[in-house]
Amino acid sequence: MNAVVISRSSQSSEVGQAGDNSLMAFDVERVRKDFPIFDQKVHGRPLIYLDSGASAQKPQQVIDAMSTAYETYYANVHRGVHVMSQRSTEAYESAREKIAKFLNTNNSNEIVLTGSATEAINLVAYSYGRKFLKAGDEIILSHMEHHANIVPWQLLRDDVGVVLKIAPILDDGSLDLEAFEALLGSKTKLVAMTHISNALGTVVPIKQVINKVHEHGALVLVDGCQATPHSAVDVQALGADFYVFAPHKVYGPTGIGVLYGREDLLNTMPPWQGGGDMIASVTFDKTTFQKAPLRFEAGTPAIVETIGLGAAIDYVSALGMENIAAHEQGLLHYATERLNAIEGLTIIGTAPDKAAIISFIMDCAHPHDIGTIVDQMGVALRTGHHCAQPVMDRFGLSATARVSFGLYNTRQDIDTLIDAIGAVKEFLG
Repeated sequence: MNAVVISRSSQSSEVGQAGDNSLMAFDVERVRKDFPIFDQKVHGRPLIYLDSGASAQKPQQVIDAMSTAYETYYANVHRGVHVMSQRSTEAYESAREKIAKFLNTNNSNEIVLTGSATEAINLVAYSYGRKFLKAGDEIILSHMEHHANIVPWQLLRDDVGVVLKIAPILDDGSLDLEAFEALLGSKTKLVAMTHISNALGTVVPIKQVINKVHEHGALVLVDGCQATPHSAVDVQALGADFYVFAPHKVYGPTGIGVLYGREDLLNTMPPWQGGGDMIASVTFDKTTFQKAPLRFEAGTPAIVETIGLGAAIDYVSALGMENIAAHEQGLLHYATERLNAIEGLTIIGTAPDKAAIISFIMDCAHPHDIGTIVDQMGVALRTGHHCAQPVMDRFGLSATARVSFGLYNTRQDIDTLIDAIGAVKEFLG
């Protein structure tokens, strides 16, 4: 596996057209048949789903895997000797192994299953932060972070007294690497940074960031929620200390999150919740705890959701992350060209390296009006601040409209989007 590399400069605008051998194995029309949600119409029109950055749709294979678990072998895990518990535990832990392989770590003990990606970040902030960080220690974030990678560190700041520093972004939405490096110093203890911006689509040169941080003896937590759906992620190649992702964006279920952490780090961190599988032994005088990952998995876990995630990983792995990345890059370039041709429309976030996410504004319409009108044509896109208000503030905006592509989107979807934007201009222009 290679670390995620998504570059507009390295991909031709012709990606996805006939004759491109890299996509011979990727048949988007066949792929779409795996997603039952596309069999319906919205307002009498075919559903055009352009909001995968918020949450991706689910293939039948994931739905079936979860249904089968409930229908044929559901039981609690790690706690029973009966056959149903054994089968459920085997499927649950098999999914953990698949997650480890998906991130290219050979050690499934480095995969902690949480209730969400947000919970995973909070776990690190609470457990690692409150044990190892003290007043005056510095944590660096970037100006493009999702709220979930801001608020936990603010809570830590208010509780412990750490200092938060913010690495700026350039006018095109790229990380200002020179300014970021200038923030690094002897007091830097942790950098928490997105891999790909959910609001701008910017691909951060995260390996370069990690290398610089490690030179200063600090750790790095990477928010990979927008990276894992779009291309292969190799935590070993990146050298990440912690890596977080959201399964529901990778065509899996909600109600589950993933934290990768180096095993040596995880086993130095105290539990942050108590009860259930995280316990080794309990008396009224003392409790001893399991080693990672179980020490962070208190209570009954999201059993069937984890099994569903395993099926989602099987699904995208069978398609090939490289094929998915190439397909989505073709969509990104085609959509960028078509949107740039619309008078009065401005794309926000034009970094040279982008994932398949485009935010835009229009002179004639508020983003919420855009979203309402295009919905009438069956087009689902996101409007608002995208849980990234500092990004909006950076560009002097209150909101944008955002299209985010998934592996099931087509050029016809983009053509319908362009027609829908034409209707916005006709109605409000």
